[in-house]
Amino acid sequence: MVVGAVNVCEFQELAKKVLPKMHYDFFTGGAEDEHTLRENVEAFRRITLRPRVLIDVSRINLSTNILGYNMSSPIMVAAIAFQNLAHSEGEVATAKAAAAANTIMVLSTTSTCTIEEVASSCNGIRFFQLYRAERSGYKAIVLTVETPKLGRRWADIKNKMVAPELKNFDGLLSTEVVDENGSKLEALASQVLDSSLNWKDIGWLKSITKLPIILKGVLTSEDAIKAVEAGVAGIIVSNNGARQLDFVPATISVLEEVVQAVGGRIPILFDGGIRRGTDVFKALAIGAQAVLVGRPVIYGLAAKGQNGVTRVIEMLQDELELTMTLCGCCSVKDITRNYVGTERDRLRSLL
Repeated sequence: MVVGAVNVCEFQELAKKVLPKMHYDFFTGGAEDEHTLRENVEAFRRITLRPRVLIDVSRINLSTNILGYNMSSPIMVAAIAFQNLAHSEGEVATAKAAAAANTIMVLSTTSTCTIEEVASSCNGIRFFQLYRAERSGYKAIVLTVETPKLGRRWADIKNKMVAPELKNFDGLLSTEVVDENGSKLEALASQVLDSSLNWKDIGWLKSITKLPIILKGVLTSEDAIKAVEAGVAGIIVSNNGARQLDFVPATISVLEEVVQAVGGRIPILFDGGIRRGTDVFKALAIGAQAVLVGRPVIYGLAAKGQNGVTRVIEMLQDELELTMTLCGCCSVKDITRNYVGTERDRLRSLL
């Protein structure tokens, strides 16, 4: 049992107490002036709930299904890099917590445990953020498309952030870099990231794997339509935790645009700014099939290891259940657009 935190935001303070400044800044920081980083969270506060009353809510069912895989709730674990900087067990501890919660974890390409180590650690459903996954039992490939080049993060540059050993790249390239002028992470990324990645590569990737491909990093209706035309299995609406390009919109503010463009043809997942069960409810109401949680998970991992991650997931699930109860929704399918009010709704009412 984890004590000392009554909501997931309080895990951030617990993490700050145990992490070196360089690593804490790496996990918390965003691109440049961090406008979008703040807006990812603040934008949720401008969305209001519209509860219905006199509905029998004696039984609440949080379960859902993504790409044919059943989950206990629509709360997934996002891809998070370098997790052993937060805790010695790194991604293995997070995977065990996700499996125990019967939810899906996305493993980052830049994980500090190999995909095989994570796969053998527990019996859970996992998606991988890139290629070497099929033979290890991963169920989908998540292709991150918003990182042709690493975003500029002032804290990492000032701290001369050093990347840990990346075991998934063993035998493929050297991850040892020397850069005295800024972030060593930025120097590493210049070797790893491919700025030539384009829509034609989706077809190539589909030709070499039987796994469904999910695109992470879509923020516009134009790209959402292209993704559907490219034949991907799903979309993650994400701005990479506001770590790439500052002054892009908060993800919750563009979710509806993407949902309307896709028109139900493929699943849409949501990533960015989830801190409360009410945030999960709002994203589902606007049209996401599930949400991914990143920073709160890493704060829980840093503070209490596997137990901390478990508690973060439990807290969000408990808050979502309470929100559904008080809004009059007995199942995830009951959560519709009518249950929330947005700034756009308020502007329309004035016309």
